Amino acid sequence: MKSTTNNNNAKYYIKITKDGPYLVYGISEINQEIIVEDDDGESWIYKNGNKFVCQSNPTALCRCGHSNNKPFCDGSHSKAKWNAEETADKDNILNNATIAKSDTFTLYDNNKLCSYARFCDAYGGIWSLVKYNSHDENNGIIEHEIAHCPSGRLMLYNNKEGRFYEPKFDPSISLIEDSIIKISGPIWVKGGIRIESSDGTTYEIRNRVTLCRCGKSKNKPFCDSSHVFSNFNDHLMEKEEIKTEMLVEEDVY
Repeated sequence: MKSTTNNNNAKYYIKITKDGPYLVYGISEINQEIIVEDDDGESWIYKNGNKFVCQSNPTALCRCGHSNNKPFCDGSHSKAKWNAEETADKDNILNNATIAKSDTFTLYDNNKLCSYARFCDAYGGIWSLVKYNSHDENNGIIEHEIAHCPSGRLMLYNNKEGRFYEPKFDPSISLIEDSIIKISGPIWVKGGIRIESSDGTTYEIRNRVTLCRCGKSKNKPFCDSSHVFSNFNDHLMEKEEIKTEMLVEEDVY
């Protein structure tokens, strides 16, 4: 059983540089997506925030968390104290997942990819929603929570249709901001954009991926929720203007 998303458009990809930024190819702008709560205080939707225009191709995005021109790289990684090592494996996401099942759905949960967006907590939690979904009464809520899980940690297989459920995303990149806990989240990579390691190999291509941008993850390049525990805040929610990329010399990365 495969969970990968194939993207044959070579225009879009991300190259991770050794000890440096992400080099993003084919993307002309980056948007903020701000987590908004429902009436019960649970994460439920995203609203659009600021827009950041990419003026070069590739665009260098900060991954150390120290740039003074976030989300763009300004060379701060060369002086900052941070561990740039990529430690994530390149296995299929399903290989390390726990499973919850009902007649309709099988839920795969690879929790080491959790980015702490918490959409899975609403209405009693997606695990209970799947397990006690005997009459398919929870289908809409389950699919909503899966579609809003940015990291792809949660994968939903429809047993009756014999396929994985995935929202349709065009290739794009956004910045997650958590208005509920006042924390800046990871880079959200959508639509099957290929991510190339600094060693030249490619990570599993997936529809939903979150990349660390606080510099603290122990599962780099992926987010592991370390931004929450380090109180990472890029202060970009405070700025309403459209920000354009500060062009940097190639030798910063």
